[in-house]
Amino acid sequence: MWIFRIFSSAVFLTSIVLSIPLAFDVGGRTCGLGFSLCLAAFYFFFSLLRLTTPDRSWTRNSVILILRSTQWLIVPALLIWSLNRFSVDANDSDGSSTGGIRVGWVERTFGGKRAQDTSIVRWLFGANGLVENATMGGWDTLLSWSTPFFQLAEGFCSLLVIQAAGQITRWLVNRGGRSDSWMIGLLVLSASIISSSVYFLWRVLQFPEISNVDSALIGVSITCAVFLCAWGIGSGRGNPVESSLLFAYVVLCIYQIFTDYKSSSSTSATEPLSASASQTAEFPPLPPIIMASYTTLMHALSTLPSIIHAAFNVVSAAFSAVTPSVLISLTYRLFVFYASTRIIPAVREAGARALSQEASLEDSDVAGQFLAF
Repeated sequence: MWIFRIFSSAVFLTSIVLSIPLAFDVGGRTCGLGFSLCLAAFYFFFSLLRLTTPDRSWTRNSVILILRSTQWLIVPALLIWSLNRFSVDANDSDGSSTGGIRVGWVERTFGGKRAQDTSIVRWLFGANGLVENATMGGWDTLLSWSTPFFQLAEGFCSLLVIQAAGQITRWLVNRGGRSDSWMIGLLVLSASIISSSVYFLWRVLQFPEISNVDSALIGVSITCAVFLCAWGIGSGRGNPVESSLLFAYVVLCIYQIFTDYKSSSSTSATEPLSASASQTAEFPPLPPIIMASYTTLMHALSTLPSIIHAAFNVVSAAFSAVTPSVLISLTYRLFVFYASTRIIPAVREAGARALSQEASLEDSDVAGQFLAF
């Protein structure tokens, strides 16, 4: 049933999005790198198996079915193993730092602290050995240097999603029947997106670390976005939905710049200012209607059976341990990357009806194969 598939996929993706930042926050940098490397290796070989084996093979279909069905157990098992193997202890607050200074994998492997190793095998394959340090160091370097590529890919896929959304809205409005109702509903949706974006933009401008230069650059970016949105609607090349989504994406980028991609030195320098500003803030962390709904939901959930209540407490504690900006960024990036795997194979088609085609790893389109992989 398609509703059950959507629900199970949403729950599984939520667990993936939650587990990766949780590994970094709870187990430390090395634990997060190890867990993300395990996930990447697992899904790399899983995708490679689907691409390189014949479709009619009974063995191939059986192995794929087993791996797909046991993902719910493999991902938590990898998280538990990473926390047990790479988590920080009382003697080392970060496996890759000494006195607050990050140390490379070469220094950790060939430094004086490796003198306690009693054999070559332990020095090569033991804890903090050559293989482990080289693997983690290489994975860390790869992720660091590939950040610009992922940023460009995220922007490209975001534009694809915005254009696809505009194409779908044109098809809904022009198909006849309830076109007026669709038009009014889409206008209300666009106004809601713009209003929410303006609210969060105001929240970003309240950050104490934003200087006059930052404010000027934010003003230039917002002015360009407003001009592009107005020109698109006025010239007929765009519609309100595309313009509102473009404006919301610009606000999201500004939010990410001053949260996720802020340097640690500037963050530590402004920490006292942030503490004093949070004490004197006159507005709640979220709008009052959301806080009231959250309180009502908590009261309703308190009446549930103890097992469900305990499970909800575990999930709530996990979400509380992860920075909200990291969850938002990771969720959005996964969404646009997955959406692009369905949009790019349909670019050749005319109209938005082609977007309903399911993109698979066996797609004949080369771009679809690469993105699905």
